[in-house]
Amino acid sequence: MLQSDNLNTLAARVAELVLSSQRVVVFTGAGVSTESGLPDFRSPGGIWDRFEPDDFTYQRFVSRPETRRLWWQLIYEGSLSQEVKPNPAHHAIAELDRLGKLDSVITQNIDNLHQAAGVPDEKVFELHGNLRWSVCLDCGRRYPFEQVKTRLDEGHHAPCCEDCAGILKPGIVFFGEMLPDGVFEAAVKRAEGADLIMVIGSTLIVYPAAEIPARACRSGARLAIINLSPTPMDFEASVLVRAKAGETMAKVMELIRERL
Repeated sequence: MLQSDNLNTLAARVAELVLSSQRVVVFTGAGVSTESGLPDFRSPGGIWDRFEPDDFTYQRFVSRPETRRLWWQLIYEGSLSQEVKPNPAHHAIAELDRLGKLDSVITQNIDNLHQAAGVPDEKVFELHGNLRWSVCLDCGRRYPFEQVKTRLDEGHHAPCCEDCAGILKPGIVFFGEMLPDGVFEAAVKRAEGADLIMVIGSTLIVYPAAEIPARACRSGARLAIINLSPTPMDFEASVLVRAKAGETMAKVMELIRERL
């Protein structure tokens, strides 16, 4: 854990980068969501310590009823279906938008918390989808998660489409599934137009999402990383902060407010 004086110094450097930038793109990962109480998939004690990842591929979801039941059990019984609220990191990023500094948020998270904190939906690029919707794989009908949760409450272990009885799938990207149409390309375009990219709460090991900060840097953006563990891009960062996202971003915004 960083000493408070060291964190203050690093936060001041991040604040200076933000203040001297015109187009800030924020790239977020699980380290932001965990501070709101959502489980991490890959960290020790995370979801993949309790479930086998190979059981959760798109191909198995489509072909095996037992896999569909496992997925819906994971969502229903775990924190993924619980009401969670944005934490200080989400609120800080939304404040960047209100100050006119935020170009966009590119996120690996599926929880809708950036929008809940106040970032406009059109500025949030969700690389791995969003849990707030489910979709029928046969007819394409979309269902809000609250409607699906009602079906789960009633004991439907693998709910199907009410119109065509087709397979109902959470609106998130599974292993072996393509990213949502156009989202990756649009996110890359925003990143390559940034003059600062801030990586917050991501280890940058999940591809193709992890390509995006690298492409921003190759296009001339400066890089700030706020993450508890190392990333492959640490050596490229103008500022590297090994601390929690919420604590750091709250301090960064405090310093920015003082300057403004």
